[in-house]
Amino acid sequence: MNAITLRNIPMELQEAIRQRASAEGLSLNKTVLRMLEESLGLRQRGGRRRLIHHDLDHLAGTWTEEEADLFDAALADQRQVDPELWQ
Repeated sequence: MNAITLRNIPMELQEAIRQRASAEGLSLNKTVLRMLEESLGLRQRGGRRRLIHHDLDHLAGTWTEEEADLFDAALADQRQVDPELWQ
């Protein structure tokens, strides 16, 4: 897709885009593209692009310590090597 036309952009939004473009020394077009990338999680504010995974990221850091311990205990048997299988 080469171009998108946006209509009825509120004046407040136009001014915010202009201010950011001026502050970062970028064109309005590049500023809007960066803002879209940031809002979609495709770029960190300040420049670097980042890769977003759509898997279990939403679960990271949500378990309590007790839940993590229970999970580890449930996996304990799977972490054991069965000597009979290695003969």
